[in-house]
Amino acid sequence: MNTVQVSFDYPERLSRGILLLKTFLGFIILIPHLIALFALGIAAGLVMFISWFAVLFTGKYPQSLFDFEVGVQDWGLRVSAYMGLLRDEYPVFGLEARYPSRFQVHYPDKLSRGILLLRLFFGWIYVMIPHGVCLLFRGIAYLAVTFVAWWAVLFTGKMPRRMFNFLAGTLRWNQNLNAYLMFLTDEYPPFTGKENGSGSAGTGFIA
Repeated sequence: MNTVQVSFDYPERLSRGILLLKTFLGFIILIPHLIALFALGIAAGLVMFISWFAVLFTGKYPQSLFDFEVGVQDWGLRVSAYMGLLRDEYPVFGLEARYPSRFQVHYPDKLSRGILLLRLFFGWIYVMIPHGVCLLFRGIAYLAVTFVAWWAVLFTGKMPRRMFNFLAGTLRWNQNLNAYLMFLTDEYPPFTGKENGSGSAGTGFIA
């Protein structure tokens, strides 16, 4: 079982009005979320620092701090899904909120001290470089697909499913990477945006 689950509900229809609202006023309407996430990001950094030592000495991530970090990541994912044209629903405020995008991590009973130290000293070699290179090129494709998808939604009121899968998959890949770097899991992030890390072939755009 994968410990990290990043899922998105596919919308059958998307609003042209909300599309234009997000395009021209997106930053303004998201100011409350951006302020909240900025403050929570500072707190999350402090929590991660404290939790690192907790894992080092006990092999366990304090569950209350773990839940806080997962909640912050889930909130950020909601905002990304909304601004990334994947959903019309305005993001819900809070660390525990229901939304058609979800970031969930199974709480680990134990975490490896060895992997914790490996990430600290060599994470840039075996995590950041390979995933960073892949996500750089994928990010370029993400922008191109978003541009085409924007016009598709404007004229048809619908996001093509393959485009949706690619955009959602890019966010999923990034969240899987974040979960590993934040030592929420010891599972190395997969080089794919497919749900559950599946490497099975698909048609059209690669998720």
